[in-house]
Amino acid sequence: MSLPTQPISHLSTIELESYPHNSNNQSVLNNNNDNNIPPAPSLPHAPTTTLSPSASKAAKAKAKAKARTVIVITCVAVITGVNSFLNGALVVATPAIAKDLRLSVGVVLWPVTIQALTCGCTLLLAGSIADVVGSRHTYLVGNFLQTLTSLACGLAKSGVQLIVFRAFAGVAASLCLTSAVSIINDAFVPGRGRNLAFAAMGGGQPVGFGLGLTLGGVLTSSIGWEWGFYLSAIINGLVFALSMWQLPEGVGKVESVTLRRLGEEIDWVGALIISAALAMLSYVLAVVSTDSSVIHEPGNIALLTVALALLVAFVSWMHRQEKLRRAALIPNSLWKDKVFTSICINVFLVWGSFNAVEQFGNFFLQNIQELSALQAGLRLSPAIVTGVLANILVGLLVHRIRADWIVIFSLVLSWSSPLLMALIKPKATYWSFAFAAFLLNPIGADGLFTVSNLLITSRFPMKTQGLAGGVFQTTSQIGKSVGLALTTLVANDITAGSSPKDKEASPALMQGYRAAFWFLVAINSTSLCLSVWGLRRIGTVGRKQD
Repeated sequence: MSLPTQPISHLSTIELESYPHNSNNQSVLNNNNDNNIPPAPSLPHAPTTTLSPSASKAAKAKAKAKARTVIVITCVAVITGVNSFLNGALVVATPAIAKDLRLSVGVVLWPVTIQALTCGCTLLLAGSIADVVGSRHTYLVGNFLQTLTSLACGLAKSGVQLIVFRAFAGVAASLCLTSAVSIINDAFVPGRGRNLAFAAMGGGQPVGFGLGLTLGGVLTSSIGWEWGFYLSAIINGLVFALSMWQLPEGVGKVESVTLRRLGEEIDWVGALIISAALAMLSYVLAVVSTDSSVIHEPGNIALLTVALALLVAFVSWMHRQEKLRRAALIPNSLWKDKVFTSICINVFLVWGSFNAVEQFGNFFLQNIQELSALQAGLRLSPAIVTGVLANILVGLLVHRIRADWIVIFSLVLSWSSPLLMALIKPKATYWSFAFAAFLLNPIGADGLFTVSNLLITSRFPMKTQGLAGGVFQTTSQIGKSVGLALTTLVANDITAGSSPKDKEASPALMQGYRAAFWFLVAINSTSLCLSVWGLRRIGTVGRKQD
C-alpha cells in the first residue's frame, strides 16, 4: 500500500504543517476502499491566522518606528564619530602635515586646535539657530558643510588654506552637534529609546577617535594624510544622503521661520558676547598649551582680560534679559539649580582631566619611552573599548539605577587613571601601569555623557533643546581647553625648575609629567566630591513618562 500524496503546489504553509488533515488527502484515501481500508475520518481544516486591519496597521507602524529609531541613532552616532575620527587622525598625521605644508613650530598644532576653537565659541549660537530654524534643517546644513570642509582640507596646498578650512569645519561641527541633541529629544520620548540614542551619540566619539588613530597612521604612512580627510568627506556625504532620504520630516520640525522669530527668539547680543569671550579665551588657552611662556606676552594678557570682562558682561546681560522676560541664552536662574550647576561643573572638570590624561599619556609614551606615534596610538586604543562599553551600559541602566551612583562609580574608576600614571616609572612595562590607566581613563567622561545630557536637556523647555545641547557641548569643549592648558602650565613649570640641566631630556620631562598627573588626580578628586554633594538623591533619570 502506498501513502497518499499531494502536489506541494496545492498546499498552503499552514496545511503543510497540519498534513495529512486536509480534504484532498481524504479523497485519496477513500479511493482505496477496494482494499478494504476504511476511509479516514473527516477532520476540520487547520485554522488560518489572519491579522485584522487594525492589527496589521499597528504592526506596520511598529516596524516603521523601529526603522526610524535605527536611522536617527545611526545619523547622530556617525556624525559625531566622523568628527572625532579626524581629531584622532590628526594626532598621528600632524608631523607629516607640518613637513608637507611647511608649518612653522608656532602653528604646527593649529590644524587641530582651530577646529576646537571655532566649534566651542559657536555652539550656543548654533543651538539657538537650530531651535528656530529646525534641528533637521540645521543638521543637514552642518553635515553638508562638514563634507565640503573635509574635502577642502584634503585638497589644501598650504598651511593657511588648511587652517582656514579647519576653522570652517568647527562651525559645521557646532551645527551638527547641537542639532543632533535636539533631534534625539524630538524623535524619542523620555525613556529607554532616548537614553540609548544619547549613549550611541557618546559612543561614536571614542570609536571615531580610535579609528582615527589607527587608520590615520596607516593612511599617513602609505597613501598620504590627505586620505584621512577624503575618507571623512566620503562618510559625511553618505550620511548626508541617508539623512536627506530617510531622516523623518517630522523630526525637528518647527513653525514657519520669519524675520520676527529670528529676531525675538534668538538672543543675538548674548550669543555674540559669549562667542567673542570664548573665542578669545580659547585662543589664549590654545597658544598657552603649545608654549606656556607666551602667557606673559602683552597681547595674550590683553585678550585674556577682555575675555574675562566679556564673561562678566554676559552675566549682566542674562540678568537684564530675564528681568524683561526676553530670550536669554542661559538664564542666570538656572545656576540656582544645584543639580544643573553641579553637573555642568562636573562636565567641565571631567572632560578637562580626560583630555589631559590622554595627551600627556601620549607624551609619556613618545618622549619618555621613545615610541612612534603609531605605537603610542595603539597603546592608547584600549580607551576605545571602555568608552563604548561605558556609553552602552549607562544607556541601558540609567533609567533603572540612581544617576548619582552611576556618576560616582564612573568617576572613582577614572580617578585611578592619572594616579597610575603619576606612579609609573619611565621604564615600566606597558601592562604594569599604562594599560590600566588608559583603559580606565574614559569611563568617567563617557559614563557622564548620557547622564549629563539627560539632566541638562531636562532643565530647558522642549522648544530650546538645541540650545541645551549647546550648553553641554560648550562646557565640555571649554573644559578640555582649560584642562589641557592648566596641565601644560604645571608640567612646564616643574620641568623648568627641575635639577637636570637639559630640560628637553627624559629626566626633566618626567618630573613635569608626573606633576601634571598629580594635578589631574586633584581635579578628579574635586569632581568626585562635587558629585557626592551636588547630585545626591537625584534618583533615576531618563525614565519613561506616563
